Amino acid sequence: MGKKKNKRRAEGKDNNDRPKKNPKPKDQNKSSGGNGKAYVQILGNGMDTQDTSPSVLLFFDNRRFLFNVGEGLQRFLTENKLTLSKIDDILLSRVCSETAGGLPGLLLTLAGMGKERMSVNVWGPPDLDQLVEAMKSFVPNAAMVHTHSVLSTHGSNEVASADSMKFDHLYVPIVDEVVKICAIPLRPRCSKVCDPMKEGSSKLNAPLVDDYHFAEDLQAQMKNSTAEDALDPGDISVVYICEFPEIKGKLDRDKAAELGLESGPKYGELKRGNPVKSDHLDRTIHPCDVMEPSFPGPIVLLVDCPTLSHLQELSSLQSLTLYYSNTSEQPVEMCKKVNCLIHLSPASVTNTTAYEQWMTRFGEAQHIMAGHEPKNIEIPILKSSSRIAAKLNYLCPQFFPAPGFLTLKQLKSLPSVSRFPRELSLPTSCRFIYAENLLKFNLLPYKDLGLDNSGVADTFSRTEIIDELTSEIPEIVSASEHIIQLWHGNNGTNGGTPLPSCLEGITREDMEIVLLGTGSSQPSKYRNVSSIFINLFSKGGILLDCGEGTLGQLKRRFGVEGADEAVKGLRCIWISHIHADHHAGLARILTLRRDLLNETPHEPLIVVGPQQLEIFLDRYQMLEDLDMQFLDSRDTTKSSWEAFELNEDNDANGSASRLKNTLRESGLISLNSVPVIHCPQAYGIVLKAADKTNVIGKMIPGWKIVYSGDTRPCPELVEASRGATVFIHEATFEDGMVEEAIAKNHSTMGEAVDAGDAAGAYRVILTHFSQRYPKIPVFDESYMNKACVAFDLMSVNLADLPMLPRVLPYLKLLFRDEIVVHESDDVNSAIAEV
Repeated sequence: MGKKKNKRRAEGKDNNDRPKKNPKPKDQNKSSGGNGKAYVQILGNGMDTQDTSPSVLLFFDNRRFLFNVGEGLQRFLTENKLTLSKIDDILLSRVCSETAGGLPGLLLTLAGMGKERMSVNVWGPPDLDQLVEAMKSFVPNAAMVHTHSVLSTHGSNEVASADSMKFDHLYVPIVDEVVKICAIPLRPRCSKVCDPMKEGSSKLNAPLVDDYHFAEDLQAQMKNSTAEDALDPGDISVVYICEFPEIKGKLDRDKAAELGLESGPKYGELKRGNPVKSDHLDRTIHPCDVMEPSFPGPIVLLVDCPTLSHLQELSSLQSLTLYYSNTSEQPVEMCKKVNCLIHLSPASVTNTTAYEQWMTRFGEAQHIMAGHEPKNIEIPILKSSSRIAAKLNYLCPQFFPAPGFLTLKQLKSLPSVSRFPRELSLPTSCRFIYAENLLKFNLLPYKDLGLDNSGVADTFSRTEIIDELTSEIPEIVSASEHIIQLWHGNNGTNGGTPLPSCLEGITREDMEIVLLGTGSSQPSKYRNVSSIFINLFSKGGILLDCGEGTLGQLKRRFGVEGADEAVKGLRCIWISHIHADHHAGLARILTLRRDLLNETPHEPLIVVGPQQLEIFLDRYQMLEDLDMQFLDSRDTTKSSWEAFELNEDNDANGSASRLKNTLRESGLISLNSVPVIHCPQAYGIVLKAADKTNVIGKMIPGWKIVYSGDTRPCPELVEASRGATVFIHEATFEDGMVEEAIAKNHSTMGEAVDAGDAAGAYRVILTHFSQRYPKIPVFDESYMNKACVAFDLMSVNLADLPMLPRVLPYLKLLFRDEIVVHESDDVNSAIAEV
């Protein structure tokens, strides 16, 4: 029985994947009423690194609505102790990697919770169906998810399409006693226009938009392109309007008493709008006799205007006229007062005079600028991991470089933010504020209407963090100094182990291993999921796995602009297996690269992975062009390469030929995928650099890097790793959890170190730790003569390999109170420990 159970887990068919019985939607008719609590709140998942769209929470006592699910949202929610299980509805303003990159992981987590009667509705443009269809290749049964097009009639089973929908039309997909949510589809004025500031490109150094030239360019291009052109998938954005029910006036108890009415059930009838008989007078009391006048409920708009082409359409929408306060097209009594607008539009759009003029149409409404505003770059979203990074950098800056965030002083030198804070041409009555994480706008009770920054965390500086650290652990000062001395005194050996010949004459520009994500299962407070960046410097880079949030991690390590350069320079992305924590960030990386290289001659990026991944990517490309070329992992095994070399017509496999050429240009001679023991089509990888000849003509062998992916100890991988310079091996569990490791086809730390020893590897880096170990895993120091545990954003240069094991005792000092198992952090989900 146990073997069958383990086999099901290995095949990704364990109990977590079974459909939940009779999923039922939650009661949508629970009302908060006029006296309940309601607010909108900014969940700025990607605001600091500019990599993904912020999310917005619409909160009621009994319901939750979430707008957009960019990558990193789960980490942000975990960091701030916000509960996923209470989310009823998810609404997407667009269907693309920027707004929906975190959706697969979030759905997997919700499915893994498996709570009775739980269901989630996902709403979005018609392209949502294509996204869901693509995710089926790796998301297990998620019977609690129900998808809907916001552009279908409420309650209708009709499937709306981009071709059949009416534009400039107000749809009402959600209406109940709590809120009415309307949707207006927004398309680019001309779909074929090549927008100079494509959303998501992170071009902070691009100049501010010149409105005159923008209009001139659009008019020129529109001669050959009309609004009737076929829309590409993902072109449609949705403006959401959240309208609250009428708020009834209070009952005047003094007037009721004068009319002979005693306190009791009749008060409730009057509040519900029903007349009642007086208790002491011969008369009927109508609600208008004792109730104060009712008034309209609050209204909130969420606006995602992704490009300048969409802006032209937005400013001309007739369906929004009803919500303008200064229009002559509607009688004043017909206009609806908007209390708050949340702008998800990027700064490249909101910085224009045309957008500012459009904002003034809403009178005294509060505007919250939640797009990619420059101010947010200096404010880390993930404060806990930022604090850890600062402490690690203080202790050992050689392995933990300072995060690549630009300071505000540096930002001001960039053309795109030379006017920051912006000198808006808005009238004083038009109020606006830059969004901060957890900023609220209170909606109910109505007396509390307005901004609420009580939940916004205080900012902190690196100096404050280090002062706190040295106060708590005074020994850390001398430890940091000792590490510096060790580095200066490094003689190229470590405990009698000679320096491998491949490291002779090595420079700091040869290769660097950047651990972007070192946790398993799902993103957590301190560790992101799997991703490793092999930095070849002037020769580009390679990504080994690409879990959710990989782009954000690149930007935390290299800065906004530095990460863009790294993405542009990618030579290949290699994915170990189909589990979501190893590839859910892939689409975001590929679409950014596409945008960054849009006007530069280039070839599609090669993606190597299992066949199931190709199914997902093929389906997803119907939604967004990923500008990539796929190569099945089976075609990159040693035997496949040997067959390829023997085949005279090896150009027939174009992807393999291209990869071979790409490797050569990158200074590599081989990329071999090795089948490992985890799930079907799971692989490890062996990368080998080309040999070199030094200045005196001596041949220097190339380095050899091995990454295990997820696996049990695997003899085939060990054999392929003989003489590895660096062996990066998963170590999900501590040594006392062998049974769990066997059951889930993972390795313990001891097993990983033994595999490195058996392969004769010079250095072993342990990664992919269970989230039960929040900061540092439990380890046996006897393993650490040539191994080291990995941390997020740890950067290991080949030139520093001799020092790698020697820093571990100091890391243990830094986390001396943290080397314990936190069972409360050990989450169970559909992708738990996969």
